Amino acid sequence: MSLDLSQILLFGALLLAAGAVAGITAGLLGVGGGIVIVPVLWHLFSALGIDEDVRMHVAVGTSLASIIATSISSVRSHHKRGAVDFALLKSWGPWIFLGVLCGTALASYVRGPVLSAVFATVALIVSLHMGFAKPEWRLAETLPKGAPKALLAGTIGTISAMMGIGGGTLSVPILSLFGYPIHRAVGTAAAIGFIIGIPGAIGFVLAGWNVPGLPPFSLGYISLIGFALIFPTSTLLAPYGARLAHGLNTRNLKRVFAVFLGFTALRMFYDLLT
Repeated sequence: MSLDLSQILLFGALLLAAGAVAGITAGLLGVGGGIVIVPVLWHLFSALGIDEDVRMHVAVGTSLASIIATSISSVRSHHKRGAVDFALLKSWGPWIFLGVLCGTALASYVRGPVLSAVFATVALIVSLHMGFAKPEWRLAETLPKGAPKALLAGTIGTISAMMGIGGGTLSVPILSLFGYPIHRAVGTAAAIGFIIGIPGAIGFVLAGWNVPGLPPFSLGYISLIGFALIFPTSTLLAPYGARLAHGLNTRNLKRVFAVFLGFTALRMFYDLLT
């Protein structure tokens, strides 16, 4: 498809804003920027009339590419504070990587509406968890081992790749449910985002190569304009979000974000059913 200059400029301005919101939200709430970037891109691509069969794929692919850059900065910051568990990464990393390969392969074969349904379903679950979960909730006091560990880590990788999100949105609440310290969960999740982002982004480039109906300046299913405008603002503003978190009621902020995420999920379901 082709866009005129005014549409491209509007597209760029909204992407800058999306990156800013993603960065601040990530710093405030400890979630990955992808959970903000994907629905914003999905709404934006819908407004621009981008083909339904590719809009969700491009939103997911662009988000995965941006995660690579932002996770590097985040990991360095958390590592300085000793909040990255490299032993856990060594144990879970291979299974997450395999899960990402599976999720990317699945995403390349399913139609856009199916990918939207996956995102909407998981986003609704995450919104309910953010809105109603209590800190003391536990599934167990220690992390699983053996086959359960492989299944859990692989599932995180698969779903994250299909949704275009990094490690935080799924791994932080999951680790917390097993009694894992929250600060180490957030820091380790940043590194998980790097494991997810690289193979996921490469897979979406290859899967979208020469696919018709892509936005201008796309590399496979990755919007180069989106990548270039999102990751600088998200990386720049994430530390400001973290500072704000110390002076604001994060529980109320989580509830507000849960409403936004729940509304987005329901809107996606509505579009899929009408």
